[in-house]
Amino acid sequence: MPAPLDNTDIELKKQIAKRFEEIRKATGKNQKDAAHESGRDKQSYNKNERGKGATIYTIHKFCIENTISLKDFFDSPIFLKNENKQK
Repeated sequence: MPAPLDNTDIELKKQIAKRFEEIRKATGKNQKDAAHESGRDKQSYNKNERGKGATIYTIHKFCIENTISLKDFFDSPIFLKNENKQK
């Protein structure tokens, strides 16, 4: 059984979900179209935007689908909140 998430982990999950949504919206696609183009169903796509099921592998595939790097995914002001807390 995985270890329970602490507040920092929970915040990161929310930020990742927000970033999924932000990138999808920047492409002008709705969830159904984005899911269809990636070969996934809308429910699994929606889970990522709700902060569920996003592994580094899922994020990597999402980046490939959107022709961005992992660096581009995480190089966003969305994630600055966590960086400032750790300093």
